[in-house]
Amino acid sequence: MRKKLLFCGVLCFVLTAALFSEEVIPEGAAENNIAENAIGLAAVAEVSSMENSIADSSIVFSLDMVWLFLGAILVFIMQAGFALVETGLTRAKNGVNISMKNVMDFCFGAIAYWAIGWGLMYGADLGGFIGGDQFLFGPMSLDAESGAFYKSWFFQVVFAATAATIVSGAMAERTKFVSYLFYSVVISALIYPIQGHWIWGGGWLGKLGFHDFAGSTVVHSVGGWAALIGAAVLGPRTGKYIKGQDGKVLVKAFPGHNIPYACLGVMLLFFGWFGFNGASTGTAFGDGGIFSGVNIARVCVTTTLAAAAGAITAMSVSWLLFKKPDCSMTLNGLLAGLVSITAPCAVVSPSAAIIIGIVGGTLVVLSVEFIDKILKIDDPVGAVSVHLTCGIWGTFAVGIWANAPEDGILGVLHGGGFTQLGMQTVGIAAVGIWTVVTSLVLFLALKAVTGLRVSQKEELMGLDITEHKAEAYTGFQIFSNI
Repeated sequence: MRKKLLFCGVLCFVLTAALFSEEVIPEGAAENNIAENAIGLAAVAEVSSMENSIADSSIVFSLDMVWLFLGAILVFIMQAGFALVETGLTRAKNGVNISMKNVMDFCFGAIAYWAIGWGLMYGADLGGFIGGDQFLFGPMSLDAESGAFYKSWFFQVVFAATAATIVSGAMAERTKFVSYLFYSVVISALIYPIQGHWIWGGGWLGKLGFHDFAGSTVVHSVGGWAALIGAAVLGPRTGKYIKGQDGKVLVKAFPGHNIPYACLGVMLLFFGWFGFNGASTGTAFGDGGIFSGVNIARVCVTTTLAAAAGAITAMSVSWLLFKKPDCSMTLNGLLAGLVSITAPCAVVSPSAAIIIGIVGGTLVVLSVEFIDKILKIDDPVGAVSVHLTCGIWGTFAVGIWANAPEDGILGVLHGGGFTQLGMQTVGIAAVGIWTVVTSLVLFLALKAVTGLRVSQKEELMGLDITEHKAEAYTGFQIFSNI
């Protein structure tokens, strides 16, 4: 027992002595140790800084990815909105046909845009007119470059789908389904992407200074021009324009069968537009410039105000002209405000957005009446007036109210002179000529090869039964002699 206590005491003494003893440092070694420690600390600090920087950039990339995907999903919801609007504003016997078109134009268009359209729009620039690579593109490496491609493609494909589906409403109730599918492929693969490259893909219009933040021209005017040409080549619905004995042409209205559907569709479009415009910043970060996260909120505010002003104005104008507040005109007025603000939403103030919406809401009512009663072009849902007329107006509005000096975009009212307005005019004309010519060739070719229009008997029976052997409202009597 005593030996154990003695052993423990010696062990404690040795450990205590070792703990409190001073290390003998050779002469000059202290300075070397201090220098080595300083270098080591600096290296550790540099590595830590690099790690933090990598971590920060990874967080930024990831959040940008989430923001862009959220925006794309919101825009994708707009397909459902278009389907409901078009179904509600047309007759019940064509509900299945319109629903099918709004589903399948996205499905065919998505594959066409991936295979060809993306490369033409965002591939390496060839002379400022088309992209030249990234066709059938699908990188499999899990890195930033691959992720950047996939997030951008997913956001852009829903824009291409929007441009394609605009035509569906203008050509509703008398178009062959197979011909519409061919059209959807061509606009998604060629017509939309090529002009998109000019503006968003590094092409000549973008370099010129033309500004279209989210697509008043790139998306909506292209769809509107194609809709106008398609409806003109196709001709009006049977019984729409009736020539009387006095030689005058009576314009017959075909009321939509389900206005609540149309209203729900418009609200879905309104909801999706916050992704359409808001996510066009391209990033959730940044504290300066129109293409930065700090601008998201202002974009959504101007979008909201323009839509509200468009709806109020269209309701007021229709009330004045038709003695009652017309619901379908009011709904189109809301869409008119949205289309009008899509190009300038990032560069104008809230008060300017309201003015832009007011003009858009007025134009859409007047345009619907002009196209229907003067031009005698049958557009069942007013797609041309909403997307073409107001798309042009919104693009012009950039040249009037733009106030983004940090990005070099100034309109007439903010000291920019007529420079920006001139560039906007050039862009509108160039895209218009391109889309009119290519759409005319496309629809005339379809008319000659596959046939563009169903027979009169099929039209009167309704395309649900004749094209799809189905009914939107099984068991209900929905047929008439028109």
